[in-house]
Amino acid sequence: MSGETTSAKAAGRTRLFRRGPWETLATIVIACGVLMLLQPFSLALYTWSFVTTLTGVVMFTIVSKFPE
Repeated sequence: MSGETTSAKAAGRTRLFRRGPWETLATIVIACGVLMLLQPFSLALYTWSFVTTLTGVVMFTIVSKFPE
């Protein structure tokens, strides 16, 4: 048995799934997708820009349900 109690495990999970840091990460992913869309240098970046932006939006939607 581990020395960690059930409440300590739950507190660790709650701390992991806090809204603030995940929203920040989702916002950064969205911003990267938009920058990839607007840059004129690489067709590969332009090609993946929609998927990147969509991933950030889906991530932001899911993360907005996390507790603060």
